[in-house]
Amino acid sequence: MKHKILIVDDEWNMRNLIRIHLSNENYELDEAADGKGVVKKVQHLEYDLIILDIMLPDMDGWGVCSTIRKTNQTPILMLTARNDVEDRVRGLNLGADDYLSKPFAPEELVARVNALLRRQEIRNENKTNIHFENLSINSESREVMVSGKPVELTPKEFDILYLVASQPKRVFTRDMLLDKIWHPSDFRDLRAVDTHVKNIREKLRKSGLTYNPIKTVWGVGYKFNTLEDQT
Repeated sequence: MKHKILIVDDEWNMRNLIRIHLSNENYELDEAADGKGVVKKVQHLEYDLIILDIMLPDMDGWGVCSTIRKTNQTPILMLTARNDVEDRVRGLNLGADDYLSKPFAPEELVARVNALLRRQEIRNENKTNIHFENLSINSESREVMVSGKPVELTPKEFDILYLVASQPKRVFTRDMLLDKIWHPSDFRDLRAVDTHVKNIREKLRKSGLTYNPIKTVWGVGYKFNTLEDQT
């Protein structure tokens, strides 16, 4: 599967330059020219990495990084024309994963991108077990347990539950769930997502789960029902 990268810079020449540098790496590349556009894209689309310039016309990269980090842990590589230590420290404290000063060598950009993607893959591999109160989800064995008792879910039901549980602060639209879980050759129907979510809730309820594990976010989609959501 191709890694999907979002390139954020208000200058078309810089976005195009980064695209050229990454063109031989077999990545799927997307672009945004302002902060609000980035926030909107991240809310509705899945990315494996965000390359984020600090100097943007509407909101700076620090503000964008801080906003993204409230709900999303996608790796962020920040770009700046300045080389101040204070800038780097500020970006890292806000949740950026790495920092690269302009102008940069193409080889360094590619190396940093590849390193961040490898690091994220390792993180994802380590997220095999999720525990929430009396609900346990194991991605390696694809087992779901309620109070130690197994619950039989279909493959897509398991994938939906694990996906939302692994990113509990994120809201997933129905389109995002279809893109992430359904194969391109599968018949795609937004109503199918609702049916699977309904089945997950019912099966877990019958197994003794005392709370709704997947919360409906009206007009948007679904998210995991965390302890904060229930209080």
